[in-house]
Amino acid sequence: MSPTVLAGLIVAAIVVIVIIVIVMRRRKDEQGESLPESDVDRELPPSQEEPAQEPEAAPEEKVPEAAEEQEVKAAEPIEKRVTAPGVRLDESEEAVAAQKLLDAKRERKLKKLRKGLAPTRGGFIAKIGAIFKEKKTIDPALLDKLEEALITADVGAKTTEWFITLLKEALEKDELANPDAVWSLLRSEVERVLAIEAEPWDFSKSKPFTIMVVGVNGVGKTTTIGKLASQYSGQGHKVVLAAADTFRAAAVNQLEIWGRRTKCEVIKSKEGADPSSVVFDAINYAKENGADVVIADTAGRLHTKAPLMEEIKKVSRVMEKALDGAPYQILLVLDATTGQNALQQVKEFGDAIGLTGIALTKLDGTAKGGVIIGICHEYKIPVRFIGIGEAKDDLREFDVKDFVEALFYKEKDVEEE
Repeated sequence: MSPTVLAGLIVAAIVVIVIIVIVMRRRKDEQGESLPESDVDRELPPSQEEPAQEPEAAPEEKVPEAAEEQEVKAAEPIEKRVTAPGVRLDESEEAVAAQKLLDAKRERKLKKLRKGLAPTRGGFIAKIGAIFKEKKTIDPALLDKLEEALITADVGAKTTEWFITLLKEALEKDELANPDAVWSLLRSEVERVLAIEAEPWDFSKSKPFTIMVVGVNGVGKTTTIGKLASQYSGQGHKVVLAAADTFRAAAVNQLEIWGRRTKCEVIKSKEGADPSSVVFDAINYAKENGADVVIADTAGRLHTKAPLMEEIKKVSRVMEKALDGAPYQILLVLDATTGQNALQQVKEFGDAIGLTGIALTKLDGTAKGGVIIGICHEYKIPVRFIGIGEAKDDLREFDVKDFVEALFYKEKDVEEE
């Protein structure tokens, strides 16, 4: 067979196959069926691309009337809402539950505060309570016993005299019908004396916010600084500590330990160096590194001829040179166990540099906690912090209402309930 004949047969076969395919497609189309499209069948001219098919819009559903009604009710005040069957959405109950948690938290704090103030309450409030048990009528003899109880609680002579004068005036006006009335008057006046208006510490006022901590050796000054640093760094603030008690190596070492615990930078110098230079360097370091707070420790006793108060004044002046307005707070740390000596320390430091706040430590270990009343009454300096234990959280911000409630707390009230 010649090549020409073979080629003719192949072409004829191809033509027959094409005709068969065309006939089959037409038959399928007539029957409503479609053959699978091959890639060739689907090709379009280069100038035309098949547009992507968008999903068909779902038919609009009619919102059930019940759902519409529930949506309207959701916009109404909580107390007027009606929860749909099977759905629990009671914000009022959630609010009550949240308040219960807050109350429980406050009660735990109060319980610890009561425990911390137990020695003071036993030496101060218990004595007053015993006087009331002995005498059911109010007379000058009762006032004499009250005066003795207040003096022995280290409230202070001036504050005691003021209290007794107040009671005598109320007695003359027949405002004290029974011991409970005296008790109530004492409690309200103590709360009023302690409630000295003072702005809260606002770290946004300046960066860095500078705190100068002063006090004699042994009152817990460095420990107080460490606890403050722990609390503030835990709140997300970047804290720098200035070890300006350069005459006592133990103070520097103790501050370094707190620095490692709290991950706070400690600026120090060699032993015996000028305390003012340490504070100056600490403030500049804080400014350069974007720190939020600088807490400066200071000497409580100097081993030189220079008086302590003159050195403290110098530190304050240098802080002002390093940062306009510094120090923003001057915190005096007092040991509650020292009683009347604490009042004298307030006077000396206050006269030298002025004070913006008091931190009263070791309240959990003394019956002389009544000194806090004398400090506030005589010097009108707010108590910022109280220490009622060794843990870092035992240094807490002073809350007047909680303090008075814990101080005048009577265990017998719980027993009677």
